[in-house]
Amino acid sequence: MKNKRLIGIILAVVVILLIPFTAMQFSSEVDWSAFDFILAGILLLSTGLACELVLRKVHSTMQRVIICGAILLALFLIWAELAVGIFGTPIAGS
Repeated sequence: MKNKRLIGIILAVVVILLIPFTAMQFSSEVDWSAFDFILAGILLLSTGLACELVLRKVHSTMQRVIICGAILLALFLIWAELAVGIFGTPIAGS
């Protein structure tokens, strides 16, 4: 079962990255470079693997939910900062 979850994480990352790739084929408004795909892949894969680690090591369901929620919140905040620079940090190019 553990290996099935890892395969699921990798497949989910690929499917999520196929969304902007497909959009680039039909619209000029989506313009990702190879670096964008690599960075998004790293962010998504590390988030998935961190949640997998939590699922393997933490036994309390409530703690799992809280920790994985915090990991997902961090992903969304980093993604939003990289996309539109909501905090104005240097990583967003501000």
